[in-house]
Amino acid sequence: MHHVVVRGMAARGFDRVVNVASDAGRVGSSGEAVYNACKGAISAFTKTLARELARRNVTLNVLCPGPTDTPLFDAIKAESANAAKIGEALARAIPPRRIGTPEDYPGTIAFLLSDDAAYVTGQTISVSGGLMTV
Repeated sequence: MHHVVVRGMAARGFDRVVNVASDAGRVGSSGEAVYNACKGAISAFTKTLARELARRNVTLNVLCPGPTDTPLFDAIKAESANAAKIGEALARAIPPRRIGTPEDYPGTIAFLLSDDAAYVTGQTISVSGGLMTV
């Protein structure tokens, strides 16, 4: 998709891209090597394109959500006999004491797509309630 879409953005001489990866790709997560590698690759790919397209006024950034209450998270918990304990322990590890929700991310994406972020490119931004501060 980037190969096709970003080419037009560069030709126009302006645009914004926000890719979504995961904090797991930034810091690693036990038992999820392939997932982490794929998410980390999105960040590296985005940083490279950001450098290549900066002179054409195209910015590219990455949003990395932390643990989020989604159907996928529910499915992962369902595979564990200690699902409730896992969810509670994870929430306790996050400074606001809750798992993220899909509603926690649109504001950051809107900022990165706005003119206010015109000088922000090649960044990987964690939105994890402070869980991932590295």
